[in-house]
Amino acid sequence: MAGHDDNPPLVSVVVPTYNRAHLIGRTLASILAQTYAPVEIVIVDDGSTDGTRELIARDYGGDARVRYVYQDNGGPASARNAGFAHVRGDYVALLDSDDTWAPWKLSLQIRCMERHRDLGMTWTDMEMIDVDGRVAHHAYLRQMYHAYHWFTDDQIFPRSVALREIAPELGEVVGDARLRIGNIFSKMIMGSLVHTSTVVLRRDRLARVKGFDESLRYSGEDYDFHLRTAREGLVGLLDLPAIRYQQGMPDRLTAKRYGIHMAENLLRTIEPVVTRDRALIDLPDHMIRRTLAKAHAWIAFERLELGQAVPARAHYLASLRQWPWQPALTKQLFFAALPFGAGVALRRRLQKLKARWRGVQNDES
Repeated sequence: MAGHDDNPPLVSVVVPTYNRAHLIGRTLASILAQTYAPVEIVIVDDGSTDGTRELIARDYGGDARVRYVYQDNGGPASARNAGFAHVRGDYVALLDSDDTWAPWKLSLQIRCMERHRDLGMTWTDMEMIDVDGRVAHHAYLRQMYHAYHWFTDDQIFPRSVALREIAPELGEVVGDARLRIGNIFSKMIMGSLVHTSTVVLRRDRLARVKGFDESLRYSGEDYDFHLRTAREGLVGLLDLPAIRYQQGMPDRLTAKRYGIHMAENLLRTIEPVVTRDRALIDLPDHMIRRTLAKAHAWIAFERLELGQAVPARAHYLASLRQWPWQPALTKQLFFAALPFGAGVALRRRLQKLKARWRGVQNDES
């Protein structure tokens, strides 16, 4: 792989998209505006019906840096894997089609990864943008990914380097921010630490991880992928926001209707890893039990929301077996335990009464 400034390595940017013709233009513009020049963009259109194909052909058809791939709708994991099959770069970056990058993002990440050749992946913090386009949070990574709350930065990342030492010409941009380096596989058992649209992967690390799990159709494919990537060796966080993360769009897979899939995919990701790799996981048993209990409790809650008392009850009991002291769970288990769906009906009735009472209180105030 080339590593000199006079022959910088190619970065392939994989952009999956589905019915975002109204947004993808600004995303692609943020890639093409990068101060890092050797870039190719692989757009994977996951079955759009909104004119995305025509927009790409009209606005980017003459740009050799942009390639367009169409496939029938298969979800983001399938689309990203399709993009991986077309990349030619030494590095592979990921970007969702409603997010945007700061113009210096790739320059800084590639500089870090060329300096520290043991890093198979880097990622950054992010600004969160609300549905009206306003910055709602300036450093959202630790807010969004709660696994950070279990550990100090030094516990996750034993090494760190000032970013201004790596890229002194970006001193005004990076300030006192640091590149934090660690083997985070064990810490990732408690939840994801990585945001996909900020990621740059070394090509050989991607070859070992192979790709996203396409059976995780509606959510959780990111966490599974980053967990497997972290298992393969050292990674690094550039601890400053380098992207604008779009929140609040109705088509996002974090919408409430996908809650049951998110919950079940979390358990599907963690359970086999804990079983297979317990010897590699440097966490006490009580922490692992706690995260398994949380996953079971989440599935139980979502099943009860769907009116499915029997599977809800099974997961509540599984959660309590992992972590018995959960007083709040016993109330939910009561509703799931009543026969013939009576608990589901009672719970819904109480929820309606509570909502009505809140409405009355708001009217009076």
